[in-house]
Amino acid sequence: MKKLTIILAVIVSGIAKSQQTNASDDGKRNLVKMNLTGVVFRNFQFAYERTISKRFGVQASYGFIPSGKIPLVNEYIKDDDISNIKMSGNNFTLEPRVYLGRGYGHGFYLSPYYRYSHFIIDNLTYNYTSEDPAHSGEKIPIAFTGKTNANSVGLMIGAQWLLGRQDNWVLDVWFIGGHYGGATGTISGMVPTSRPLTAAEQTQLRKDIEDLDISLFDYKVTTNERGATIDLDSGWLGVRSGISFGYRF
Repeated sequence: MKKLTIILAVIVSGIAKSQQTNASDDGKRNLVKMNLTGVVFRNFQFAYERTISKRFGVQASYGFIPSGKIPLVNEYIKDDDISNIKMSGNNFTLEPRVYLGRGYGHGFYLSPYYRYSHFIIDNLTYNYTSEDPAHSGEKIPIAFTGKTNANSVGLMIGAQWLLGRQDNWVLDVWFIGGHYGGATGTISGMVPTSRPLTAAEQTQLRKDIEDLDISLFDYKVTTNERGATIDLDSGWLGVRSGISFGYRF
């Protein structure tokens, strides 16, 4: 993906140089765009940018993820006892943009930004194996559901080109962006049978979940006879990179 972004940026940069003129305000201050690369990860993002002055603009974007399997989930959750993870969510991003080149929406830019993210976890199944002597080896699938919220701030470096005879078409390349903040949430799981978990099973279940190799989050686990609850209170780190295409008017 990074190689594709660099190659496309070089090609478009050559086109832009061949058409380059002195930047001027032609009265077209509105830009609407769609993130093309996000579609690969089921992350559909749409943006509206308003050019305020030659060097300054403000963009607001909204994205949503339909319910489905988490892309690249095996890179973050490395445990064979976890399966059937489904996730949906949405995010909102507000970003002022400072243009360093031609201006009025042209050229390279720096963009500090704020992002709010909301995720719903559905049907995360943990296959617990009882170690209680009375139920030794019994498999108990526990289905977890819950929600998380994250607030982050970050910085992005990108470039935007206006294409076509009337500069009506927009190509926005996000070279790299990173954000950091905090995430909170609660995910609860219930045993599917009427048999309550024994005290020994509750202790073992809590320890098993605490020992899971989930590298992204810090979390606290509590258990009872009906299942377990995972309370998330963690740092939140994310990156942005992609290509958007749109229309200017």
